[in-house]
Amino acid sequence: MSTSSPHILVTEPIPQAVVSYLQNTGEVTVAQKGAYQSEEQLLQDLPKYDALLCMLSTPVTEKVLNKAKNLKIVANFAVGYDNIDVKAANKLGIKVANTPNVLTEACGDYAMGLLLALSRKFKEAEQYLRDGKFTGWEPLGFLGMELRGRTLGIIGMGRIGQAFAQRARAFGMNIIYHNRSPIDPKKEKALDAEYFNDHKELARRSDVLSLNCPLTEETHHLVDRELLKIMPQHALLINISRGAVIDEAVLAEALHDEIIGGAALDVFEEEPKVHPKLLSAPNTLLLPHIASATHKTREAIGMLAAEAITSVLQGKPDDEIPNLISR
Repeated sequence: MSTSSPHILVTEPIPQAVVSYLQNTGEVTVAQKGAYQSEEQLLQDLPKYDALLCMLSTPVTEKVLNKAKNLKIVANFAVGYDNIDVKAANKLGIKVANTPNVLTEACGDYAMGLLLALSRKFKEAEQYLRDGKFTGWEPLGFLGMELRGRTLGIIGMGRIGQAFAQRARAFGMNIIYHNRSPIDPKKEKALDAEYFNDHKELARRSDVLSLNCPLTEETHHLVDRELLKIMPQHALLINISRGAVIDEAVLAEALHDEIIGGAALDVFEEEPKVHPKLLSAPNTLLLPHIASATHKTREAIGMLAAEAITSVLQGKPDDEIPNLISR
């Protein structure tokens, strides 16, 4: 590798507009899909690079960071950054950036889409038709949950949680939520939302429970056997946050035993692996982590990460680096 300009590693194929932007700053290597989902490969290759644009699937551990002697910044192609040891990065003087704000509308739309598909049994009905079983309209065919008048409980009332609540309100749903603290009273009033300090009581009162919280020590396996038993038997569970917020084995068991009414999941604890009992669970919609999958949003995510990388490599001060994370 030439040392005349910075070297930037992108761990998965991303929109070409983002790659072109980065090429104005340095030499860019875009890896093949799945090339950097192991610590071993990063340990081998990362010491050659000055900047890393990575995915949630990229394990940027303390061991990896210690080996990356030339690394100046890690920019995550995501809002979350639980795949990065931020504390170790800060100790080593390596900047860390994420990509908030640009996913909000796409994820709000997507959460509403999941709810509609799950509550009205779209997947099962389409498969019924494709299998050649549709012989005409049936008065008892694929009866689902009508959303008007139902209660949506949201755990994690950040930007995406509020975007989902806004859409659900348009469908006539009642909004309750649990958060570390209540949101701004004006926003709460606009959504006609009620705050619950106890997430278990929220689950007890929810016809639909949506997980929109970050993955932390407190939220790991937040949805466990006890919480699932508290939920109404007809209740639906939606997760577009992080897979490990749910104990997947327990959820699969609850779905098979009809403890709750159904689940729509976009994320999984050991992606890309999915718990085998979830694959066979009834009333379950499983999708491959596509909540932000619009052309506009994915390019915007990439550009935010690229702007952070460019700012660092150009030696700009911290207050001019977009979306810098510190702990």
